[in-house]
Amino acid sequence: MQGYEAERAAMIAAVRSTAAAAGVRDRARISPAVLDALRAVPRHEFVPPDLRGRAYENRPLPIGEDQTISQPYIVALMTDLLEPRPGHVVLEVGTGSGYQAAVLSRLVRRVHSVEIVEPLARSSAARLARLGYANVEVRHGDGYAGWPERGPFDAIIVTAGADHVPPPLVEQLKPGGRMVIPVGRGDQELLLIEKRADGTVRRRSVLPVAFVPFTRAPGGLR
Repeated sequence: MQGYEAERAAMIAAVRSTAAAAGVRDRARISPAVLDALRAVPRHEFVPPDLRGRAYENRPLPIGEDQTISQPYIVALMTDLLEPRPGHVVLEVGTGSGYQAAVLSRLVRRVHSVEIVEPLARSSAARLARLGYANVEVRHGDGYAGWPERGPFDAIIVTAGADHVPPPLVEQLKPGGRMVIPVGRGDQELLLIEKRADGTVRRRSVLPVAFVPFTRAPGGLR
């Protein structure tokens, strides 16, 4: 990561500033642990080579296959909303380049990530392995169904905009667990979903967002 120290420091400063200005309830300050994870993950490794000079800008960037790597502030906010703990097992729907999974991997015990775009699933799995993120498992598939064989999960993060909250994901969330997901037709909002001990859920809108659409496999669940 030599040569990117100043860029990483500027990214963290931008994330802190954006969080202070965003007005998100209880999240005007991102937790130090989440900021440390962002600082430690080499974001330039998760963008195309021709965009490495912009890797630490506080903005989304294209990663190919009509997909993007999210703005660092959004990655930080979504991670912070999950309230990750060292013993947690987390499901990610939408691996993309693997950046969000890499950030989470520094905060939790295990990350299971599902990516529907097969070339991205292959490349992100190889990238994460090359960079030493041994506690991340990636598979190609339709994330709407979650990953029941690896659940239930302490937390679930969805990195694409769905038109509704997939019921299988709610089912695979542990009581006491938290899910963060962008939802909406057209205009999207980031939702925080908390599952109570009795299995009921509470939903809270966090802020307006813009994510690439949630993609399904032909024929639905598989």
